[in-house]
Amino acid sequence: MDRVEELARKNAAVIFTKSSCCMCHSIKTLFYDLGASPAIHELDVDARGREMEWALRRIGCNPSVPAVFIGGKFVGSAKDVITSHVDGSLKQMLIAARAIWF
Repeated sequence: MDRVEELARKNAAVIFTKSSCCMCHSIKTLFYDLGASPAIHELDVDARGREMEWALRRIGCNPSVPAVFIGGKFVGSAKDVITSHVDGSLKQMLIAARAIWF
């Protein structure tokens, strides 16, 4: 858990993913399209990925990826991010965290 929290605080936007996950790719693309450059942590590549995956599940991310943090706060998984994008709050969160400037 400490590793996830530490990584989540290091950047304005952080996405925990797996390289084979199509929804992870979609969420990363959405962030790039909005002008953000999130820190990406591939759990299936990171040596401590399994540990981080369990930590994400403990905080309520099920499935464990994609797991999105903005401004050090857990936003949620793909469903939560897409809902926030549709209602306009995702962009506002990114602006507030200084992940994008508009």
